[in-house]
Amino acid sequence: MKILEIQLQTHRPDELKRFYREKLGLSIIREHKRSFTIQAGASKIRFENADADDEPFYHFAFNIPENQLADAKHWLSSRVKLFTQDGQDEFRFASWNADSVYFYDPAGNIVEFIARHNLNNATDVPFSGKSILCVSEIGHPVDNVRLFSEHIRRELQLKLWYGDERKFAAVGDEEGLFIIVEKERPWYPVNKPAEDYPLSVDVG
Repeated sequence: MKILEIQLQTHRPDELKRFYREKLGLSIIREHKRSFTIQAGASKIRFENADADDEPFYHFAFNIPENQLADAKHWLSSRVKLFTQDGQDEFRFASWNADSVYFYDPAGNIVEFIARHNLNNATDVPFSGKSILCVSEIGHPVDNVRLFSEHIRRELQLKLWYGDERKFAAVGDEEGLFIIVEKERPWYPVNKPAEDYPLSVDVG
């Protein structure tokens, strides 16, 4: 599955615009009065202004070349504060054959760079924002994980990639995954309870 575009809401559009353009080096390809869109590899992220009282946040992941986690971590370290757990700032997922680093953007979104070693995308080009390949995960908190997982698999003809569908399900494939979690389940690795905010996803 390819995630073509995710549409999110934010209470900090100006800070996000500067962050993704100046810190991560991504291009802003569209701007409107109440929204802007960035290009992240093969994917787009559209941020729309939230209502005044809302402070929405999301979890999403960017695929990076499978051999460049160390380079990405070094590049990020001067731009963001990486999440740490037990003194470690990178996270190994043996069952996924992947490694990740995480950080917050200025709106509190939980952003992940993930190197998936099953994918044939290694490169020797020095790492930069242009190395981001695509949005490969979008978190979706729901009331009933199994029902939503069954619905989205049926409607989009996707497969359950990982999880027991009780409190967690990853639906799709390593190019693009819906990360379906039970509301209030803590997002890894920050233990921030998942909350449901308006979200739209275009896939191909």
